[in-house]
Amino acid sequence: MTPPAPTPRRSWRAAWRVYLEPASLRMLALGFSAGLPLLLVLGTLSFRLREAGIDRTTIGYLSWVGLAYAFKWLWAPLVDRLALPVATRALGRRRSWLLAAQLLVMAGLAGMALADPRTELAALVGCALLVAFGSATQDIALDAFRIESADTERQAALAATYQTGYRLAMIWAGAGVLWLAARAEVAGAAGYQAAAWRTAYLVMAASMLLGMVVVWRSPEPAPRPLPPAKGLAEWLRGAVVAPFADFVRRYRWQAVLVLALIAVYRISDVVMGIMANPFYVDMGYTKDEVAAVTKVYGVAMTLAGAFVGGVLSMRLGVMRVLMLGALLSAATNLLFAWLSTLGHHVPMLVLVVSADNLAGGIASAAFIAYLSSLTNVQYSATQYALFSSMMLLLPKWLAGFSGQFVDAQGYSAFFTGTALLGLPVLLLVALASRAQSASSA
Repeated sequence: MTPPAPTPRRSWRAAWRVYLEPASLRMLALGFSAGLPLLLVLGTLSFRLREAGIDRTTIGYLSWVGLAYAFKWLWAPLVDRLALPVATRALGRRRSWLLAAQLLVMAGLAGMALADPRTELAALVGCALLVAFGSATQDIALDAFRIESADTERQAALAATYQTGYRLAMIWAGAGVLWLAARAEVAGAAGYQAAAWRTAYLVMAASMLLGMVVVWRSPEPAPRPLPPAKGLAEWLRGAVVAPFADFVRRYRWQAVLVLALIAVYRISDVVMGIMANPFYVDMGYTKDEVAAVTKVYGVAMTLAGAFVGGVLSMRLGVMRVLMLGALLSAATNLLFAWLSTLGHHVPMLVLVVSADNLAGGIASAAFIAYLSSLTNVQYSATQYALFSSMMLLLPKWLAGFSGQFVDAQGYSAFFTGTALLGLPVLLLVALASRAQSASSA
């Protein structure tokens, strides 16, 4: 196992100054472009569909649109290796794929704006699939662009600014789109107002222009020479087999340990998060209280955690902060178990959500930096897509049983159980850190 080079110790001022570098500022805008589509095909869309009178069972099935993000590794080799006609020659491999994906997202959002779910549900779902596919493709190209745009010691800082833009976009695509739709409604008209949602989604489509302008003005990372393939079989070996073989060859038996850690690192947060909104409703919190505390204030705390995690990773090393993030993520779930015994208590909700989101931001910044350090620059898009897909598959599958568990055992036992799910994560981080230290000795 070849570990990353030791991180040199920087002064605190130098560590914070990295956020003002051009690469960090570009990732702020590109993170916004990446975060914008997610809620528009999941959470926000479900609100819109329910308001239009679509039944909850159908809405549940339509949430499978989000599976595009979990299986993006299937076409990641194409994004990693395939040149787009004309565009790649003009922009480079990474920027051409980024711009093409952003155009797909914009077109899909415009289609969703124009489709009325009451009469054109199939068309709206088709456009949502286009948005999800374009968004997942953008993620693949953007991860490679980020990894190749800076050295290893700056990856945590780029991850923090990326998360900042991502979270700001989620506020805009969550609270912002609802605000736009409400402002566009005709006063006194009852029921679903298609024109209001059309306006809101068209504004969201236009918001993709920010990322497109940044891609157009950004430098292309130094190109990697790719040997010409002799036939389809050789191309498939280079594009599909080689990235996975390279990872196993570099890490040998420890690849199993690394993949196990990736598969479960965020399990506490993901499983708990599925039942968070039902919990708020059952505890009697109003929509305004939940929106203010979790969608705005909570996101701000996540951003603070991301920046703190980025700085700590540069000062202390990624593995130490990875352990801290895992410990805090599990421990804050116990705060939710305590909150469930208090009933409706807004000040305590603010405290618990603040702690949980701060911990999540720290863990995410360190985890993204860790995943970035595992990739070989030659296969960065494919390998990172595999890692980022793996980290969601098991937690998302397990989270599907969360409602059944709450019905049987209650919220307090559920939140305590999700905290206990973090114990194996701590063990795996310790083993991975020890293996890394042994390899570097």
